[in-house]
Amino acid sequence: MTKQYHDNVLPGEALDQIFRDARTYNGWLDKPVSQDQIEAIYDLMKMAPTSANMQPGRFVWVTSHEQKDRLAELASDGNKDKVRAAPVTVIIGYDIDFHEELPWLFPHTDAKSWFEGDEEGRKEGAFRNSALQGAYLILAARSIGLDCGPMSGVDLDGVTKEFFADQPRVKADWICSIGYGDKTTIFDRSPRPDFAKFNTVV
Repeated sequence: MTKQYHDNVLPGEALDQIFRDARTYNGWLDKPVSQDQIEAIYDLMKMAPTSANMQPGRFVWVTSHEQKDRLAELASDGNKDKVRAAPVTVIIGYDIDFHEELPWLFPHTDAKSWFEGDEEGRKEGAFRNSALQGAYLILAARSIGLDCGPMSGVDLDGVTKEFFADQPRVKADWICSIGYGDKTTIFDRSPRPDFAKFNTVV
């Protein structure tokens, strides 16, 4: 049962769907994901918080059989079939020159100047905040009734060359399959640590 800390808490069923009952899927039902669903995921995730509203994430939504095969060839052996079977696999990348968009994304101050001439700082910011955006992508997909299978077993240099060739300042970071998960392919819920194990309140 969900503890009612305040009036605006999501109902327990929603928290179950997004967190407690959700799983990482290794297999997929033969059921498509529509363009409308893809755009709905993005429209949710783009509203989630990042540092200075930066949007360094760059996303390639791989849906065609040809492009799935292309991506699968760059995945580890254990991930090839997952990529081919999923309705959609998203490539999550990050743009090192994200700061060029800050004048309109964060117009309250001259945030672009914070990053000019500091490529290492931009790489750090892009890597961290695109990872946040990828996590929001998973939560958004789950919130509209889809399942996810994030994967890091992929040749990232190869993916960067193959899928971001026209964006030379973008680097691939990880991939995530999205669709309707085949419940026969999931493992039993692994244990999770209780609060006291990894948390300190000071």
